[in-house]
Amino acid sequence: MKKGLITSILALTFGSLQAQPLPSSPKLVVTLTIDQLRTDYLEAFSSLYGEQGFKRLLREGKVFRQAEYAFDVADRAAAIAAFYTGAMPSMNGIIAERWFDPKILHTRNCVDDTAFMGNYTDQNTAPTQLLTSTLADELKIATRNAALVYAIAPFRDAAVLSAGHSGNGAFWLNHQTGKWCGTTYYGEFPWWLSQYNDSRSPDFRIKELEWNPLHPLERYTFLPEWRTMPFKYRFETEKENKYRRLIASPLINDEVNRVTEELLEKSNIGKDETTDLLALTYYAGNYNHRSTQECAMEMQDTYAHLDRSIARLLDMLERKVGLQNVLLCIASTGYTDPDGADTGIYRIPGGEFHLNRCATLLNMYLMATYGEGQYVEGFYDRQIYLNHKLIEEKQLSLANIQQKSAEFLVQFSGVDKVYSAYQLLLGPWSPQTERIRNGFHRHRSGDLLVEVLPGWTVVQENSNDNRVVRTAVPPAPLILIGSGIRPEIIRTPVEIDRVAPTLSGAMRIRAPNACKAMPLD
Repeated sequence: MKKGLITSILALTFGSLQAQPLPSSPKLVVTLTIDQLRTDYLEAFSSLYGEQGFKRLLREGKVFRQAEYAFDVADRAAAIAAFYTGAMPSMNGIIAERWFDPKILHTRNCVDDTAFMGNYTDQNTAPTQLLTSTLADELKIATRNAALVYAIAPFRDAAVLSAGHSGNGAFWLNHQTGKWCGTTYYGEFPWWLSQYNDSRSPDFRIKELEWNPLHPLERYTFLPEWRTMPFKYRFETEKENKYRRLIASPLINDEVNRVTEELLEKSNIGKDETTDLLALTYYAGNYNHRSTQECAMEMQDTYAHLDRSIARLLDMLERKVGLQNVLLCIASTGYTDPDGADTGIYRIPGGEFHLNRCATLLNMYLMATYGEGQYVEGFYDRQIYLNHKLIEEKQLSLANIQQKSAEFLVQFSGVDKVYSAYQLLLGPWSPQTERIRNGFHRHRSGDLLVEVLPGWTVVQENSNDNRVVRTAVPPAPLILIGSGIRPEIIRTPVEIDRVAPTLSGAMRIRAPNACKAMPLD
């Protein structure tokens, strides 16, 4: 009797499991990476939003309030590469937008490649320096190239890294001409975008483009005392940098939407049963890279404009594809604080750290120790590169020189720790070094990585892009919305490398080849 009852229960259980159809794959997966998006800002400025943008995402989406990048100094390029590969810079090779290349004794961009010409640009571009597969690549492989993959972004690195090695096209705005451009790496430039460039690209409308606040002055909070009038920016007045200013404003997101609508109308993306991928990038950072104190009103209005751009995107996807056929994933690239150092009002300890001076003094120290020679070959972004050829010619131990150099540099004012390449590659593991190791690539990172004390300003030589070091990282959101996704707000931190296997599962494809992370629940 008991055996028969158990058999009946098992039969009913497995029968019901088999009767449940698997959820269908979405026709279109849309990934939207928003440069500099912060969870705390998104929440703080909610009184400026309508009902169909951020508020709709919070009502209908699965919202992870704090998505984290498990490596230090995540700039936009490194963050986007990690997002689409599900792997750290130590594996995918994109340690930053730029790094020093000892072969040319100069910095190189992460998507530079002289083998491929540009369309509507003189930049030579390809994703060949990205060393692992991406979501886009795996989708192409799984569908035998039938899936369509396009990327649209204000920035070259964002577009190319999003499209991956196998995409159909990557498009970004030319900072000099205001035309949408691409690279011959992805084949022929699409006819519809050429038509768009011939009549409707931003260079035709730059005289009319003007950024004004969406709301009356009194709707904005915590404004400085001097702010008694609303701002007004006309990009045409900037003779040389008008398109760079446009890209550093929230109006660029509407330009991304315009090209997205052209793509949805003029191509077959999202129109058949094969899952396609559309990778978009928005901007939500400080206007013209000024500090938050300088442009508090502009920062709040950026989020108000961003709210409207997202509402327009959702409406566009509803009209063109149907939101029931779309899986939308929104993520931040993290936030890099451009705020200036304390001027003395609040008496916070700090100072200025000059990497070029450290590199010069280190070279003098090594010459005094090992004899004449140019031991320091270059430096960039708190990393110092040693002259391996000279060290080999002198039959010296590279590991010993790295160690001695680290011991010398750690004595400088403002320096907290110095990591050598030998220590990161072959030294003992510790929780403190894990984040540093994740962001270190043996062929692209320096021999010495300098960690500067919080509160100190890292002064860049021949650049105004100086940064105040902060260990605490502002929270960055991750939002998933689509058919079958239950609305929920999750406050437990999650790591961003889990997004790639999650989206891979939704598309029924393999995760990227260097991805080790588990999918989100």
